[in-house]
Amino acid sequence: MKKKEPQKTINLPDLDICVISALQLFTSKRLPNLDLDDYERPLVVGSGNAAVIGKILLNEKDAVFADESNYQEKIANIAAIDGTILISASGGKHAPIIAQYMKSNHIETQLFTNNQQALARKYVDNIFIFPKLPEPYTYNTSTYMGMILAKTREDPRKIIAYLQQVSKMIPPNLNHFNAFVIIVPEEFDLVREMFLTKFHELFGPMVSARICTPEQMKHAKTVIPSDKELFISLGYQNALFGKHRLNIPLPRHADFALVMALGYFIIGHIQKQHPPYFKENIQAYTKEISKIFGQEIKPIVE
Repeated sequence: MKKKEPQKTINLPDLDICVISALQLFTSKRLPNLDLDDYERPLVVGSGNAAVIGKILLNEKDAVFADESNYQEKIANIAAIDGTILISASGGKHAPIIAQYMKSNHIETQLFTNNQQALARKYVDNIFIFPKLPEPYTYNTSTYMGMILAKTREDPRKIIAYLQQVSKMIPPNLNHFNAFVIIVPEEFDLVREMFLTKFHELFGPMVSARICTPEQMKHAKTVIPSDKELFISLGYQNALFGKHRLNIPLPRHADFALVMALGYFIIGHIQKQHPPYFKENIQAYTKEISKIFGQEIKPIVE
């Protein structure tokens, strides 16, 4: 039987390093002024975590939210839609197809992207370019964080100082756990999907995760216990769930950018204390996914 060759680990930063680098970027880079009141009932379209960003940006608006699989259905069935906000860090992959569809249906479209050369830009009516840093593919830390900060106008310096305090609370034995539960306050429910997506991308089947609000935790989330599961609470004093607990307080006036940064920062520390699953596999993955999208995708997105 042929011996399996070991995977080559490439030199990439862990997610927590990218969080700090992104925040440092926004201490000096100017963010676009977003005008989100152009439409009465916009269609907000994004794939993956871009869809979540759309909800964060327009969660007080009477908006219709969609992704690459159902935007045509929304257009066909909701006559009140009067414009589209398309969110795509790269402005590629599904974005050009969606933008072209909107143009062919005479629906005004704004593109939120981090790419000056976005393939979708030739089909849209207006474009907002957000600053970013080169990051490993899928990380999308500076990309989406900038969009949130453009709305919340949080101070990235204060977030950095807060994370420096949090780093002292993170235990050195995260590698002892193969399952994690992150408990997020109800008012930040929208970031749950972002955290879960990040676990999927970085760990695949190797490390399991559940992301819940305190209310969701009450509904049969702890039927099966494990000594290798750590419960991490953000802004919630967990005295009920799990054997191993880590409670991290939130600042009084925390908003979405801080909570996103905190979750990614903690996930980055889990990443660095576990085997380098992502770094061993991202080159092969981007090679295959490039064929699927018909666009070159590299392990580092410039």
